[in-house]
Amino acid sequence: MEKPRRSLLQIFNMSLGFFGIQFGWGLQMANMSAIYEYLGAKPEEIAILWLAAPITGLIVQPIIGQASDRTWTRLGRRRPYFLAGAILSSLALIAMPQSKTLWMAAGLLWILDASINISMEPFRAFVADLLPEEQRTRGFAMQALLIGLGAVLGSALPYILSNVFHVQNVPGEHIPTTVRWSFYLGSASFFATVLWTVLSTREIPPDDIAAFRRANAEKSGLVANARDIYRSILQMPATMRQLAWVQFFTWSGLFCMFLYFGVAIARTVFRAPDQSSPLYTQGIEWGGICFAVYNAVCFGFSFFLPNIARALGRKNTHALCLLMGAAGLISVRFIDNPYVLLLSMVGVGIAWASILSMPYAILAGSLSSEKTGVYMGIFNFFIVLPEITVAILLRRAIPNILNEHPVTAVVIGGVLMGIAALLTQRVYDPLEARGRVPQAQAADWM
Repeated sequence: MEKPRRSLLQIFNMSLGFFGIQFGWGLQMANMSAIYEYLGAKPEEIAILWLAAPITGLIVQPIIGQASDRTWTRLGRRRPYFLAGAILSSLALIAMPQSKTLWMAAGLLWILDASINISMEPFRAFVADLLPEEQRTRGFAMQALLIGLGAVLGSALPYILSNVFHVQNVPGEHIPTTVRWSFYLGSASFFATVLWTVLSTREIPPDDIAAFRRANAEKSGLVANARDIYRSILQMPATMRQLAWVQFFTWSGLFCMFLYFGVAIARTVFRAPDQSSPLYTQGIEWGGICFAVYNAVCFGFSFFLPNIARALGRKNTHALCLLMGAAGLISVRFIDNPYVLLLSMVGVGIAWASILSMPYAILAGSLSSEKTGVYMGIFNFFIVLPEITVAILLRRAIPNILNEHPVTAVVIGGVLMGIAALLTQRVYDPLEARGRVPQAQAADWM
């Protein structure tokens, strides 16, 4: 069945839920390490406490992807999962800043990440389901644009509440007032934007719904589903196998940054002696501003990304963007002025825009429509496995260095991202190999 071309408004509507999802991720990425330290965690314990995100993704995403491949309801194939995940995530975001103990926060992070994954994974397949191949680069770039905007607000919100709206933090609170209110606003944003996508976008039904349901009924059951996921892993397309290595090193580098950037800034740029110092809070807030800047760059750069990919090819575009991100992370080691850090974040933001779009656009062209959901879920393995690896290695190999010089982890992240850029050149892009380029004119973004 030939898929109809979509207008810019239709692509925006089908992607808007990612704004809310990334609002929640942005809050989590910018604040969870600090929340753990507020509640008594030591620096070397942070990586292990963060394992909730990769482990839940490893388990949840392929299961949800496979389930959404086999679902058809009044809401469609992917939208029931968007909505269920949004409800659960919104409740977890409300509960998180109420944490009184370290393990309460860690437990809630597991629930939050599982819920976000229920919403997020089907969104990748959603774009591939609804857009013709020549529009997929634009569709994933729109997701990157909205992800950037959502993460800007999520990362910067505590700083905005403190410095623009003059919300006062109460001395002695486990978690600052600005952080608590940011999580409440993130909850509302998450639910509202996902609901907009659910209500504004219709999915394409199977050609023969009765045959679709009969075929999937024959594959039901826990053992059958597990066997199918395992078989799909063994039969991964060549392009997916090549992209797996790119993703492994990319996300190893990103996880180093997510874990230690805010703590590194607080300790090395703001010279905070410990987490009880006001300088530490200022450093964490500025780390949120840095995250907001790289996401703002992601937002702006996403407007140009389809045209750059059209001119240079998707592989070359992704490799160049990753190199700029690597340079940005490595440069943090040599900066002691908080405002100069914002320049480093430009390179990270350019890389982030490409990370959120180019691998998925390349991958989608190598997948059959019947397996898009499960393979998008399996593709997430190559995000979460490096995160688990990095978390364990950082804690075991260099705990003393991280205690005294947490910026070391950020530099390691830059080196790993540079390796990912080199590996990108090995990837086979089916669309480019067929001599076709994704259409992207400037007018499409106006």
